[in-house]
Amino acid sequence: MAKITFITPGKDSITLEATSGNAMELAVNNGIPGIGGDCGGVCSCATCHVYVPAEHASKLTAASDIEKDMLELDDNVNEFSRLCCQIEITPQVDGLVLEVVG
Repeated sequence: MAKITFITPGKDSITLEATSGNAMELAVNNGIPGIGGDCGGVCSCATCHVYVPAEHASKLTAASDIEKDMLELDDNVNEFSRLCCQIEITPQVDGLVLEVVG
């Protein structure tokens, strides 16, 4: 079980729990504003762009080359950017905070 907190574009804080899947699925299934997930989680649309605070980055594996390539297409990319479809829900991500870029 992992708890993940999404900070919406409107600055609301929404904490959800899950045991499997990825953070994009969790967000879409719970109506988190700003997460589209248009490609269904295959890393081909960047509609699930989030920022991961530096203090939480160690909870995640490094972004793949495909994820980095997709992020380069987004105007709002920065060093904290990730696609949440690539963040698998495992016990290691418990307590993760994701700021939705929208």
